[in-house]
Amino acid sequence: MMYCAPPASWSKHTKKYVIYTGCLLAYADIKNEDGVIMNNAEDFVGKLFDGQNLSFIGSVDENGFPHIRAMLRPRKREGIKTIWFSTNTPTNKVRHFLANNKACVYFCDPAAFQGALLIGTMEVLETPEYKEMLWQTGDELYYPGGITDPDYCVLRFTAASGRRYGNFQSDDFDVV
Repeated sequence: MMYCAPPASWSKHTKKYVIYTGCLLAYADIKNEDGVIMNNAEDFVGKLFDGQNLSFIGSVDENGFPHIRAMLRPRKREGIKTIWFSTNTPTNKVRHFLANNKACVYFCDPAAFQGALLIGTMEVLETPEYKEMLWQTGDELYYPGGITDPDYCVLRFTAASGRRYGNFQSDDFDVV
């Protein structure tokens, strides 16, 4: 295999060289559908999140093993720092987060072959103010007791860092 080094001017955070059959073929920037380079991780990740109906969250069980589960899209987000979910209280994920708040959230667009992982902490919130904030018409199908239903709770994820993938490249970033 032949080693092909990229020019020094290629930033490791926004560019990637592609090795195919041992030779450097091309490099690409992470771009949006308009062809604009998305160097800002928050723009890239936020756009990806907003375009998906499904998300994945990860928790850690009492034996230190990860558990990943699919969730409907978050009910609310504040940039990519804070992401809000609603869920059932008597679940393993809630039990895990109460014991160990380390968590991750992942979104992907399989058609575009793009994804974003956020790493941080998850809080379980059961106060009326948070429940009311996320309550939507139709939730009574799942929570017949309404906002005060003990089976209804809110998860607040706070991101510390992340990793994004798109256009055959990935990079790590801090969330501030």
